[in-house]
Amino acid sequence: MPGNRTTASWWPRKQCRMRRRKAALAAGLALGAVLTACSGPDGSTSAGGKVVLRYTWWGNPDRAARTQEAVDLFEEKHPDVDVQTSFAGYDAYKQKLATQAAGGDAPDVMQLDYRMIDQYASGGVLLDLGEQQATLKTGEFDPGLLATGKLNGKQYAVPQGRGTETVVYDPTRWKEAGLEPPADASDGGWTWDQWADAMRVLKERTGTPGGTDPGQSEDAFEVWLRGQGKSLYTETHELGFTVDDLTRWWTFTDGLRREGAVSPAEQTTQLDGTVENTPLGRGKAFSDMNWDAPASGYLALIPDGIALAPMPSGADGTPGQYFKPSMFMGIAADTGSPEQAAQLIDFMLNDREAAEILGATRGIPVNESIREELAPELKDFDKTIYAYQATLEGQLNTPPQAPPSGDSALQTTFQRDYDQVSYERMSPREAAQDYVTEAKAELRS
Repeated sequence: MPGNRTTASWWPRKQCRMRRRKAALAAGLALGAVLTACSGPDGSTSAGGKVVLRYTWWGNPDRAARTQEAVDLFEEKHPDVDVQTSFAGYDAYKQKLATQAAGGDAPDVMQLDYRMIDQYASGGVLLDLGEQQATLKTGEFDPGLLATGKLNGKQYAVPQGRGTETVVYDPTRWKEAGLEPPADASDGGWTWDQWADAMRVLKERTGTPGGTDPGQSEDAFEVWLRGQGKSLYTETHELGFTVDDLTRWWTFTDGLRREGAVSPAEQTTQLDGTVENTPLGRGKAFSDMNWDAPASGYLALIPDGIALAPMPSGADGTPGQYFKPSMFMGIAADTGSPEQAAQLIDFMLNDREAAEILGATRGIPVNESIREELAPELKDFDKTIYAYQATLEGQLNTPPQAPPSGDSALQTTFQRDYDQVSYERMSPREAAQDYVTEAKAELRS
């Protein structure tokens, strides 16, 4: 256990890893441009006779640097394993992983989104982790969070951390515009109408849109829906909303776009899952809606720093956001090294030194003992995320079950149809009808 190490042995190792983190961070943007397969067939060995594992994830350069540092430590403790890593922005990662999975070349260990589990588990891409329960320990995980990685009673993925959505904003620009910070959820939060008014004020007083147009985001739509007492999907994997519901959402967001209160179409259509290409990241807006952990990427882009606010609630104060596993880890069903792959996941989730390195880059640690131990030691943006989540404790509703496999493709469809609205080629109702028709067909296939 790390608690048994001596200061003399720990400090040089920590200093070495700090140097590696800086080097990895410097190379992060170049690495993040493309997700590559770095090794041969699953179960292959390197020239030194080591087991080779491919491990891939999505994220920003900060997450990449910390992940690589943790992987380096894993290799120190498991000298028989060579972990070859790669990462990309979310959209590029999702597309590449789908191609690899379809071609029978899924990486040994992969990062998974909530929306990917049903798709890859039902498609035979993921290993049943119950086969590795002697190696991969989950006794310190919240049962509710752990259950979100199950399908038909089998554990196909394990959560890496707990996250939630947030309104990321530039507090300096808000203050200069004479706006008070949004209220914490524990103090009542704010409604969608109050959020919209803030976007208008920012536009009126600065000439710059207040935030990214959320109309293209299925995640934001889900929060809005839940605030109306509805859901994205039913328990039987059907749509939980109507054409009228989606028309209301897109009419609301498109109206703000027409006013100039949120980003124009030519900016919104550049979104690719990275913070660098958001209007906030490019200095073209003063807020964005994102998940709390990835928001750390804005720190390198906004000189005066950022702050986190809760997602807007329904008109009656009903919250739409929820705690969910920020992301998952899974193992390829056809990996040639399932035990070593399970060792890597167990290390990333249950090793205290790894947790110290990773911080909250993927959300607050899912291992409850580690989470409690590390809370007083968190610094910088990790501490910000922990404090933000603390304001939401007891305020949010139960998370939904993982969405059906078709949802992964429908995220792209959702954004595509809203592009037609934002470029004024279709009305909100026409686009909503198109989306609902296609969504129902996708969910039946």
